[in-house]
Amino acid sequence: MELIHDFFNWLNGIVWGVPMIVLIIGTGFYLQLRLGFMPIRKLVYGFRMIWKSRTPGADSEGEITPYAALMTALSATIGTGNIAGVATAIAVGGPGALFWMWVTAFVGMATKYAEVVVAVKYREVDDKGEHVGGPMFAIKNGLGRNWAWLATAFAFFGGLAGFGIGNMVQANGIASAVQNAFGIETWISGVVMTVLTGLVVLGGIRRIGAVAERVVPFMAVVYLVSVTFVLAVFAENIPAAFATIFTDAFTGTAAAGGFLGATILMAMQKGVARGIFSNEAGLGTAGIAQASGSTSNPVFSGVIGMMGTFIDTIIICTLTGLAIMVTGVWTSGETGAMLSSSAFEAAMPGYGKYVLTICLALFAFTTILGWAYYAEKCWEFLLGTISEIPFRVLWTVAVFFGATLSLDFAWLVADTLNALMAIPNLISLLLLSPIIVKLTRDYFAPGGEGGN
Repeated sequence: MELIHDFFNWLNGIVWGVPMIVLIIGTGFYLQLRLGFMPIRKLVYGFRMIWKSRTPGADSEGEITPYAALMTALSATIGTGNIAGVATAIAVGGPGALFWMWVTAFVGMATKYAEVVVAVKYREVDDKGEHVGGPMFAIKNGLGRNWAWLATAFAFFGGLAGFGIGNMVQANGIASAVQNAFGIETWISGVVMTVLTGLVVLGGIRRIGAVAERVVPFMAVVYLVSVTFVLAVFAENIPAAFATIFTDAFTGTAAAGGFLGATILMAMQKGVARGIFSNEAGLGTAGIAQASGSTSNPVFSGVIGMMGTFIDTIIICTLTGLAIMVTGVWTSGETGAMLSSSAFEAAMPGYGKYVLTICLALFAFTTILGWAYYAEKCWEFLLGTISEIPFRVLWTVAVFFGATLSLDFAWLVADTLNALMAIPNLISLLLLSPIIVKLTRDYFAPGGEGGN
């Protein structure tokens, strides 16, 4: 077992090393250039389209509305990464890590946009009459049979990564947080989560989408109100926090208090890795959700999809990071959810940790639901629709084991599989970029759907 652990440590160091940073940021920046920075220029348009997407057009095809698809994607991305992930990035990489999370998000908006565009353009209808798509179908139908191995690789890594990063790790985070805050045994939390997961997941994408479009906005508002209160209490420290973030991004961070210090490279590595962990830009997962959305144009879906990265990282992760900075707890030596909890306690003594625990539980539970659909479609690509029911049952059962077992090794494996998912997806986006650019220009041209 020690040899396996050492192997994954070694592999993780490689796949999340400098080459991966260059590939992720480089691909996003390249796509931003090819698109004329459209994802940034069309931010206001994107928010308008989110509102419009609540009701699909008469000529649209899909199982759920694009709005429900976005909420499904956000349910998967707004999770422990927004609370524990941001805290870990700052605790290990220093405040500068937050800057590199922003960089990852701004270039990642183009990546997320491109992922959704090709996912919808190359989607298929399975033998149950449902629309399916994602990187595996984009590779298969966009690049041809010579690239079939790349599609298989993505589906295999995605199908395995789901059980780690999207299921057991999330369940463990909920159970541990609830036990620390309320003293409830992990097996009790495990039973409750297993039942709730089964009730939703066994109903497929329509039920997942219906739950997501109600729960995700609610939990986001609750968290935003809570973290805004923390910032209001320590408002005088906000300018200094921003100054520290920008300075440390290019100079590294000296040791202070319980903080051990960090280099520029460490800030970049942790910022990029935690940014991808949080918003999933580059993994290709959002395309799987949006491919089921009712739409008549892949660019419309792409605009909706790219907004998920902005909401997840630029808004939610930034507020978490600022709360940790302005309260001064980032030098305490704590990490993960405990560090975020300390920030909330500093502003809300006696009950801050309870507020954060409830938010964390909601975030992580919806991630379990969103990733259930992602992983299911990966296995369906590999094994066919016959895998659907067995997968849903296995996914539901895995929640209980995730809640009750020690998962330090699972974190490591899941983090590694995330990177291995990203590689096939990013390669396909670079190869399909001419098609993405053409579709975008046609859509926003005068007389096009987005040019009016």
